[in-house]
Amino acid sequence: MKIRFIFCLVVLAGAITMLFEGCDSSSNGNGYNINGGRVYGGCFTISQTEYITSLYPLSTIDVYSSTIARQIFEGLVKLNTKDLSVIPSLAESWEVDETGTVYTFHLKKDVKFHDDPCFNNAKGREMTASDVKFSLETLCTQSEDNLMFNLILKDKLLGANEYYEVSASGKPDFDLEGLKVIDDYTIQMTLSSANSSFLYLLALTAASIVPSEAIEKYGNQATIGTGPFTLSPGPNLKAEQFVLLKNRNYHGVDSLGNQLPFIDSVKIAMLDSKRAELEAFKKGNVDVVIGLPSESIKEIVEEQISNFQSQPPLYILDRSPEMATQYYVLNLTREVFKDKRVRQALNYAIDRNRIIENILKGQAFGPGHHGITPPSFKDYDISQIKGYSFNPDKAKQLLAEAGYPEGKGFPQIKLELNSSGFKNTSIAIEIQKQWSKTLEINIDLEVVPLAKKLDDELFGRADVFRSGWIADVPWPVDFLHLFYGKNVPESLEEPSHPNSSRYVNPEFDELYEKGLAASDKSESYQYFAQAEQVLMDDAATIILFYTESYVLIQSDVRNYFSNPMNYRDFSQIYFKAPVAAITKKG
Repeated sequence: MKIRFIFCLVVLAGAITMLFEGCDSSSNGNGYNINGGRVYGGCFTISQTEYITSLYPLSTIDVYSSTIARQIFEGLVKLNTKDLSVIPSLAESWEVDETGTVYTFHLKKDVKFHDDPCFNNAKGREMTASDVKFSLETLCTQSEDNLMFNLILKDKLLGANEYYEVSASGKPDFDLEGLKVIDDYTIQMTLSSANSSFLYLLALTAASIVPSEAIEKYGNQATIGTGPFTLSPGPNLKAEQFVLLKNRNYHGVDSLGNQLPFIDSVKIAMLDSKRAELEAFKKGNVDVVIGLPSESIKEIVEEQISNFQSQPPLYILDRSPEMATQYYVLNLTREVFKDKRVRQALNYAIDRNRIIENILKGQAFGPGHHGITPPSFKDYDISQIKGYSFNPDKAKQLLAEAGYPEGKGFPQIKLELNSSGFKNTSIAIEIQKQWSKTLEINIDLEVVPLAKKLDDELFGRADVFRSGWIADVPWPVDFLHLFYGKNVPESLEEPSHPNSSRYVNPEFDELYEKGLAASDKSESYQYFAQAEQVLMDDAATIILFYTESYVLIQSDVRNYFSNPMNYRDFSQIYFKAPVAAITKKG
């Protein structure tokens, strides 16, 4: 057995303090007060253990990149961070006709793109319906950077498929059939059939509105949008830190009429481990830490219990389930995985409870004994879906039936993963041991940066990939589309996203499509559950566990809302020192 690590970032513990110079958190909350006691000013600092892979909307396929891109770019709609409902963004209102297929969006007026040299006089111009048309046409245009067409507009927007096919030979000489500019502030979209998730899809980063001038000047490096923050010039995304600056021409206001955003800047610091993140938080250099291991939470609570119990408290701890699943992608183009018995054997040979207890120290919503969809969706009962629990005898039997008794003749396979603060590595080492003990097979582990892992996964360059999916839309379909087969390219020379396993089963696809076309949620969920059972019977993937998240927040941070999708909007965050509760004597 061998483990190979490939890192492009090393941060020494002694250098952590240097990362936070130039962002004086001591001044946070010292700005002037406005309606509702909100406060302007300050620098909001977050940390990450993974690099941003891309901020170009059509290429953002990981949660780290999407979170930052969402602060720079905006779409017609967005999600409410409190309840994940769809709310207006660049569109101030919309109507849907009685067929459920025609959407008419009314745009906000006087919305300006960020100031940038790509515009005349370097001043951002007004965003209009023609920009919406350009952006959606770009989303329907073939390019190696466009990874999101299949999810958002394929088979949905009328004429999108034809436009996409023709675009392979250059810009089509016709307009998108389902897209019509009514006037500068009104645009109409016509779908091929009713789709209850369409508005949620328009809230994705890939559906952001980007000016043509930025694409012409910068291509896939464009970071010019209408969002509350702009990307500061200077270090690139692979630097140890980068900064988002307040867009002082931002169009947004809060419910009290206050101009947004409140904070002056957002600093993103790259740290090499969750331990480094925790130390930075305790020093006050980081305002929020997401996804800390439970042992770290236990440590900080025990060591600094007074900081949680003081009046007012210095720290706030939030623990909540996520709409997220951790799993292993099997490259089904590999000969060894074409035998379902092999895939089932690998599933049965994993003791998921042991991983949760010994590696995760209990920090999981539950073991992955059911399907790909986590138990976070109301009325979608995952307990009806039969997955895989630890059964070593069954695992040995299936591997022997597949022609590999006691692991004899089984090929060496490689599991590729990103470290994510070493949690993924610890889990992989445990699974490596379990497969060796139960099935007597050996696997190699290769730890690489997230960007390389994502790229290798798209093109199937390893046998197994560690993966995780957190919902883009609060609906089970967001997990099932990971295995929809009709979007899988025939050649490995073409990227396959989001179905990176390249799983194809017509029965699954049919049930998935029936679920999309269902007239109500109950009927939809029935089809989705049937499709998910087909997927699990095929053992097309290895479900590890469903996740929950611990979030540590400095108590002077206001309007930061945790939600199951980790959907973040920094525009309404502000700093204000907490006030001790007054105890009445009676």
